[in-house]
Amino acid sequence: MLKTQLLHPEILMELGRNGHGSKILISDGNFPVNTCTPQTAKKVYLNLTPGVLNVVDVLKVIKNFIPVEKAYIMQPPDETPQPIHHEFKQILDEDTPFEALKRYEFYDIAKTPDVCLAIATAEVRRFANIILEIGVIRPE
Repeated sequence: MLKTQLLHPEILMELGRNGHGSKILISDGNFPVNTCTPQTAKKVYLNLTPGVLNVVDVLKVIKNFIPVEKAYIMQPPDETPQPIHHEFKQILDEDTPFEALKRYEFYDIAKTPDVCLAIATAEVRRFANIILEIGVIRPE
């Protein structure tokens, strides 16, 4: 038994296999994970039923296991701020830069070979997708 908050074996393996510059997608229930991520990305489906395991739940755990250098979020066509984006900013370090992208720009990032892990959740809120870019561990 592991003494950690992250127990999912496939997620642990991918986090351990990748490093600086690699990207992790945590998607809502509407994101086309299978067709909008590279073939090389490990795809993990945590979408059992609508609303059960959401993006925020996953983000809260993942952020404790990797240094986040940058985050990309998907914004709606009218660019109105989404409440979930505020939640993302509260969860991540206040110094983490965020880049808001329109849907197809976000898809372009999600399709790059740097995306090593794609986690599909059952999040029901729209535009609740985030890509985390792994940073470096700084010497103390």
